[in-house]
Amino acid sequence: MEQMLGAFQSDLSSISSEIRTLQEQSGAMNIRLRNRQAVRGKLGELVDGLVVPSALVTAILEAPVTEPRFLEQLQELDAKAAAVREQEARGTAACADVRGVLDRLRIKAVTKIREFILQKIYSFRKPMTNYQIPQTALLKYRFFYQFLLGNERATAKEIRDEYVETLSKIYLSYYRSYLGRLMKVQYEEVAEKDDLMGVEDTAKKGFFSKPSLRSRNTIFTLGTRGSVISPTELEAPILVPHTAQRGEQRYPFEALFRSQHYALLDNSCREYLFICEFFVVSGSAAQDLFHAVMGRTLSMTLKHLESYLTDCYDAIAVFLCIHIVLRFRNIAAKRDVPALDRYWEQVLALLWPRFELILEMNVQSVRSTDPQRLGGLDTRPHYITRRYAEFSSALVSINQTIPNERTMQLLGQLQVEVENFVLRVAAEFSSRKEQLVFLINNYDMMLGVLMERAADDSKEVESFQQLLNARTQEFIEELLSPPFGGLVAFVKEAEALIERGQAERLRGEEARVTQLIRGFGSSWKSSVESLSQDVMRSFTNFKNGTSIIQGALTQLIQLYHRFHRVLSQPQLRALPARAELINIHHLMVELKKHKPNF
Repeated sequence: MEQMLGAFQSDLSSISSEIRTLQEQSGAMNIRLRNRQAVRGKLGELVDGLVVPSALVTAILEAPVTEPRFLEQLQELDAKAAAVREQEARGTAACADVRGVLDRLRIKAVTKIREFILQKIYSFRKPMTNYQIPQTALLKYRFFYQFLLGNERATAKEIRDEYVETLSKIYLSYYRSYLGRLMKVQYEEVAEKDDLMGVEDTAKKGFFSKPSLRSRNTIFTLGTRGSVISPTELEAPILVPHTAQRGEQRYPFEALFRSQHYALLDNSCREYLFICEFFVVSGSAAQDLFHAVMGRTLSMTLKHLESYLTDCYDAIAVFLCIHIVLRFRNIAAKRDVPALDRYWEQVLALLWPRFELILEMNVQSVRSTDPQRLGGLDTRPHYITRRYAEFSSALVSINQTIPNERTMQLLGQLQVEVENFVLRVAAEFSSRKEQLVFLINNYDMMLGVLMERAADDSKEVESFQQLLNARTQEFIEELLSPPFGGLVAFVKEAEALIERGQAERLRGEEARVTQLIRGFGSSWKSSVESLSQDVMRSFTNFKNGTSIIQGALTQLIQLYHRFHRVLSQPQLRALPARAELINIHHLMVELKKHKPNF
């Protein structure tokens, strides 16, 4: 038994050592398996990355570039080429086996892509082609250019240069011919250097010079021209010159300028966005490429504008062009296209000095106008002040949309000169009354025109309102002086005596007071009648004449009321003529009848 149990014990101990050995072997096998799996995964990836499938070879060699499978396999080829480059950098020897195949496929793909893109670019050159259609088609194949950029930079550069050269010529010829045709539908009558605000209507020109504009006033009025900067017209379709010519339509310069620059803005935005997307550029690189394409066109447009402005004397047209540019600049910023920023600055650098020069010429022409050379005197509004009113209100109304301080300063100078001019002409009249009628008529007309277009709180409106009020007050006093001058003088003297406490001196004035009471009672009705007629004859604006009559009658009632107060002093209370005084309320009722009704 003992021997048997000993044998069992030794068997068991050998079994446990065998189990331990098996466990160790199993662990080792596990590690080997894991290592092999890891190696297999890595090798699989490497082999998959390096192996060139037959589908890729067939697609690259045989499929047309426009087929979707060519594009898919091109992306696959791009990925494989990148993988091989990466493995070569790590020193993987297997790369040498596939390098030759990949290179041949890459050369084939580059050749096919180059041919396809160049063919597309050459198609832009065909006459009457809408280049935007093939351009949009190219965007579908923008990966082609990315492939060239990564695999064949020389070909990518060749395509880019060819694109720049072709498009730059197309834009230049398109804009040059469009601009030439556009200028043929401009109004034949444009402002000349003699068409200034201070130039008299009767001014003679040289014998051979063509007759002046039918009416110089059209240069200074805005009319419907301001609509060109309204949101609807600003982005309206561009003008088509040959249809305009067929319909014998003519346009002012600012309408042609808007059409030309709207076409430029639209094409530039589209071109810039295409360049960014297709050629994979951004920032300053995108702007440089854009200027390579559009630079010649922009230079040609600037040269044309510069040569046009040297002989342009239409300040309203130039000012509207400035506002068109300011608005187009905002539109370009909203579309996130900074490429035209420099161009807008250059255009404004041409327009502002010209606008200021024309304004200064007008200021100078008003300053140097000699009233004696303007022909017969007339108390009605002068044509120079009417021109100023129309011109000033036009510029103020345009300027209100995007205010500019420099414009306000220049208009301020012009206003000072016009005010001085009105005073110079007024001084030519012999009587103060005629001078005042002339001044009131002119101030009233200028105020009326300005208030139609400018804001009521604008500086010009405020200034002319003050001038008008001051002259109207002086005119009313002048008007009341002949019929009621004696009464005015007495009331002023008596009030001064009462204020100084010398009312006793009024006792000696009884005869004079009696005469004033009877004189007023007998003649006031006819005086008021002739005064009303005189005012209505003198003033061109019926409404203005009416307010002057009302002011005069109100002042007359106040004067008679003050006369009543003087006569109620103890020194004059016992005067028998006081019974003949007209009751103040009766007078007010009677005077109301003389108020003109609208």
